[in-house]
Amino acid sequence: MKTFVLIALTFVLGACASRPVEVTTGAAPANAVALNVTNNASQAVNVYVASGGTDTFVGQVAPNSTQMLNVSGIAAGSNVTLKARLADGTRTYTRDNVTLSGTTAWTVP
Repeated sequence: MKTFVLIALTFVLGACASRPVEVTTGAAPANAVALNVTNNASQAVNVYVASGGTDTFVGQVAPNSTQMLNVSGIAAGSNVTLKARLADGTRTYTRDNVTLSGTTAWTVP
């Protein structure tokens, strides 16, 4: 019986022992792309990046202001169309054939 208790105790203590854990920050985002959008309209605009037939929402810019918007999910060097739709949906501004790299500036309208 003592042998059984000793073996069981060995397994229990081994299971409860601490294990080394490695903590990292993860991979750095490759090819960071951003839009610096200046909105001269009298109402907010919703900004999209169109690539491969899909519009990706990147953010909203308040009226008469400038905002930096990070573009995720679209690689640097991609040829895209930028779209800015007024908050009420009455008008859409576009800029075709934009090659994304680093920070791209765009003024609407």
